[in-house]
Amino acid sequence: MAGLAAAAEATALGARVTVLERGDRAGGSMLLSSGVVWRYRDFDTFRAECPGGDPALQRLVFDNLDGDLAWLEALGARVVGRDTGNPRTTGVRFEPRSLNDALLETAGTDVRLGVPLQDLPDGGPVVLATGGFQADRELVREHVTPEADHLMLRAAPWSAGDGLRLGLAAGAALSAGMEQIYGRNMPAPPARVREGDLVRLAQLYAHHATVTNERGEGHEVRTWSEIDVVQWTARQPRARAWFEVERSALVERVRDRTVGDMVEAAVQAGAPVERSGGSVKIETVAGITSTLGGLRIDDHARVAAGVFAAGGDAGGIATGGYASGLASALVLGRIAARSALGIA
Repeated sequence: MAGLAAAAEATALGARVTVLERGDRAGGSMLLSSGVVWRYRDFDTFRAECPGGDPALQRLVFDNLDGDLAWLEALGARVVGRDTGNPRTTGVRFEPRSLNDALLETAGTDVRLGVPLQDLPDGGPVVLATGGFQADRELVREHVTPEADHLMLRAAPWSAGDGLRLGLAAGAALSAGMEQIYGRNMPAPPARVREGDLVRLAQLYAHHATVTNERGEGHEVRTWSEIDVVQWTARQPRARAWFEVERSALVERVRDRTVGDMVEAAVQAGAPVERSGGSVKIETVAGITSTLGGLRIDDHARVAAGVFAAGGDAGGIATGGYASGLASALVLGRIAARSALGIA
């Protein structure tokens, strides 16, 4: 999202843009998402939910998102829903492929696949939008958890910290929240979780379950988003947690699914399951979607002279909680492009 939004914005403003994409397709983890781009309904709630984040950056996302969503629609991205399913939030659900294609078409023709950015260019500004460092096990081990090798990756495999390394080499600083991640608990191996199953197989019902690690130590859910559950799970032995649900809770609804729907999806995928008396217990593994820490940016998305960052490479926005990564990628991707051209 961030890289394509920056490229589309800069191209529309008349710049010559080269997009270097490490992967074999454009779109990164955006294509693996549900396509919902959202913000909290009021800024005070945003601050309360993400208290460690930079207020100035949060204000940029909050104030600009609605206009940027309209911009995406004007580019031709197809809207499939205008309800996030959460009364705390407002936003739009796009069809991910349509969203990707609309941005890619606007970004121009010089998109080079399979070409990672290995060094900063000598001439002209650069926007770093490599998606964070969740796919690099050593960086995750250094900053997040010693159980890094056991995490399931719920993101594009090319988000391997290229932007972080280049930004630091250019003199950037690290943001707050380097130890924090966004993700979901997923059915544990030997469950079969394909790329297209990352949203469908998320086990998002800790509020209705007893959550324990392999030693039987429990965790009490603290957040509505359950982000604390996956962060806790990521630091447990083998990044595992067990969700035990009473049969009476299987009918409880979590957005558009029931607890029973999610349990059955895990069962069908092949997750380890125990059934005893009136309960069912599913073994889950922490699935890492994105890192919340990264390069420290200012309100022009700048990390160093001539170097800008957005998306997963820019940290310090959702620190201490949970906010839409696609929203900040969209808003700050466009801001980074304007700043790189000396417009913002």
